[in-house]
Amino acid sequence: MVKEQAIREVIYEMIDAFNEHDARRSSRVFTADGDLATVRGEWFHGAAEIEKGLETVFATRARAACLKHIDTTIRFIRPDVALAHVKNELSGLIGSDGQNLPAHVEFSLRVLVKEGHQWRVAAMHNRRVDRAVRAALA
Repeated sequence: MVKEQAIREVIYEMIDAFNEHDARRSSRVFTADGDLATVRGEWFHGAAEIEKGLETVFATRARAACLKHIDTTIRFIRPDVALAHVKNELSGLIGSDGQNLPAHVEFSLRVLVKEGHQWRVAAMHNRRVDRAVRAALA
């Protein structure tokens, strides 16, 4: 349970950094060679590229965005490798036409590795969960 709580703290740190629109803080939870694939299909590789990509996201379509945590499930592959399935509600996105988009649920798979005493995200892939899928799962 101690390992699981440490991973949950990384997840909460990511959510807090996102809600503060802090690209540097957001990128710090990744490994130096980490990968982030966004809902829109953008792929950022390495902490520096993740930070730069998130700066753009926070300055544009997500400048007023807010994440609300719904659920996290953690499974250990090895003592130093874990998968986290995270579900959040995202609100406040701005469409390409400048209009506010409705809130939606996002689901992400995050691969975490233990580096020394710290858990870091080695890879994250985010996906929007559409209403039809949510209804089928209910």
